[in-house]
Amino acid sequence: MTRTLLLGGRASKLSRVQATLASEALAAIGIATEFVPITTQGDRDRTSSLRMIGGQGVFVRAVESALLDHEIDVAVHSAKDVPPTIADGTSLAAYLPRADVRDALVSQTGGGLVDLAEGANVGTGSRRRAAQLLRLRPDLSVSDIRGNVDTRIGKVESGEYDAVVVAAAGLQRLDSPPSELIPIDLMMPSPGQGALVIQCRSEDAKQFSAANHKPTAQAVSAERAMLRSLGAGCSLPLAALGGARGGEVLLAGRLLSADGSERIEIQRSGEDPEAVGAEVAETLLERGGRRLIEEDATP
Repeated sequence: MTRTLLLGGRASKLSRVQATLASEALAAIGIATEFVPITTQGDRDRTSSLRMIGGQGVFVRAVESALLDHEIDVAVHSAKDVPPTIADGTSLAAYLPRADVRDALVSQTGGGLVDLAEGANVGTGSRRRAAQLLRLRPDLSVSDIRGNVDTRIGKVESGEYDAVVVAAAGLQRLDSPPSELIPIDLMMPSPGQGALVIQCRSEDAKQFSAANHKPTAQAVSAERAMLRSLGAGCSLPLAALGGARGGEVLLAGRLLSADGSERIEIQRSGEDPEAVGAEVAETLLERGGRRLIEEDATP
């Protein structure tokens, strides 16, 4: 009898929905799983800024540790939460078909960005979203917010915030309607946004490869390569969106100043996702990104 594999993921309501999607995808290739919820540092500390408690990897490290300690056999993550460099001895074995990549606004009034009152208080835990919001509406008061999607929406309903910006894919997976889906040209997504990825120990990667959705894998791999090439010192608002078409990978990258007043955007294409991502990153740096990064790091 084939053993049921232990599938690890975060313990939030959204993460459990994502684990169900991963379980269904693995079942389709003959792999049975049982979900194991894991509490990460980002789940325990819901008040500190993500930048202060470890940044992008704060939702992943505990899950990776469980994987390497053989407490679980496989893990599922939101691809946007996975840092550019993953733990040694692990692999990103399969990307599931990507959902909506856009960001979404949830407001008290049900209106969109243009309907928000001057000085409205908008919550987001993302510097990328904050910078693009301020570029669109410099009059807004953009505040740091923590907590899962339900918690953030609850803070709008209670009147603590006039609106919040969250990932559209998360709302859709929770069957929660947005007030507005923000067009990509106005707010480009985070690298990996909308995609789920299966992580496993490197020696087990082949058994999950049949679940891999190649167009999503190519697009997100280019986005992650761009992120990795920009280096660990880049904490600036960074956005990316890749796509695969006719054997080519297309990638757009966007780097902004923290207040959104400056924006650099580059598009490139090619056959190798890693090479395309590296080229976009290098061009962003050449076109002014290096200066923005240095200025942002200056006390």
